[in-house]
Amino acid sequence: MHSLPSPPSSVSDLLWTPAIATVSLGAAHLHPITAKLDAAAKNGQRGLELFHDDVAQLAKTLRCRSGERTTIRSDRDYEIDAAHTIRDLCTRRGLQVLALQPFRHYEGLIDPGQHAQRLDELQHWVQLSKILGDSLFILIPSSFLDPSQITGDRDRLVRDLAQAADLAFPIRIAYEALAWGTYVNTWEDSWDIVRRADRPNLGICLDTFNIAARLWADPTSPTGRQPAVADQVLQSSMARLVREIDPDRVMMVQLADGERVDPQEPFLQAPDLPKLLAWSRNARLFPCEEERGGYLPVQAVAEACLNGLGYTGWVSMEVFSRTTGEDDPSVPDQHAARAHRSWQRMLKRLDVKIEQDQAFG
Repeated sequence: MHSLPSPPSSVSDLLWTPAIATVSLGAAHLHPITAKLDAAAKNGQRGLELFHDDVAQLAKTLRCRSGERTTIRSDRDYEIDAAHTIRDLCTRRGLQVLALQPFRHYEGLIDPGQHAQRLDELQHWVQLSKILGDSLFILIPSSFLDPSQITGDRDRLVRDLAQAADLAFPIRIAYEALAWGTYVNTWEDSWDIVRRADRPNLGICLDTFNIAARLWADPTSPTGRQPAVADQVLQSSMARLVREIDPDRVMMVQLADGERVDPQEPFLQAPDLPKLLAWSRNARLFPCEEERGGYLPVQAVAEACLNGLGYTGWVSMEVFSRTTGEDDPSVPDQHAARAHRSWQRMLKRLDVKIEQDQAFG
């Protein structure tokens, strides 16, 4: 069995170190990565979930700047250049890349050729990860492809995640259950696969939005939620989470709330798109933003994932929203400031006794 080197100590004296996903700071094609990094650093975030879209967009920019009009260098070559640039930009701002994501639609592919292609792409991501940081992981969200394209055979899913971890070693892999995943859509599903795959560099990512969305919410209902029994279902699930998950295998906790919307909202009517996915892409909020329509039981989920589980490490704000797609240069600053306020509010609600100036360094 491989042995995994211990990650460096936290950059914070707190139990948790605040981070933010670059997707939460604006759309890659509208908001340059430099603007996002500036906003994150100015508002106290210390780590970044780097979305591959931002790497790819910077790679396109670097290609254009080079004036190259041939195909001598591939897109992957320019992404490697972009990774070096992003690491340098982060270093100068005191930021750390903690994750590269999302490596979508990997596990359970029925077509062997598609599986081989994803492994080849994963190898490229491993190369990017080695450039981007000294202790980061690649996040694999559960697949939401049509059942005609993927299998739900649990043994096969376990083998696929083990294969990804072995290929990536010593880079770590985190597996996350999306609420709309075809076969894996609860933390119990993802934890079972991670536990059975049993690789030292394979862990789990816990997301307050995905947990609450699957067990409690229903954006298509006039009430925005499932029937009253969902309260007990969520409570029981969180009690199991605290009992069963090994906190040392949790690589990140993500915080996000959801906006209560009109069930007839046009984005919920998108054909062939799961309702929870459509809602997630357009209407997430930072935690504790009830003034903007937030209503999920995020605090209960965060309490279990953080205090209950005894987790220490990165806590990241991961918000997808129609507001990040606004063609306004102030979007990164606005969203980073909202994340700052949200984190401070969440710490107070979790009854964390720290000085105000410590909350964001």
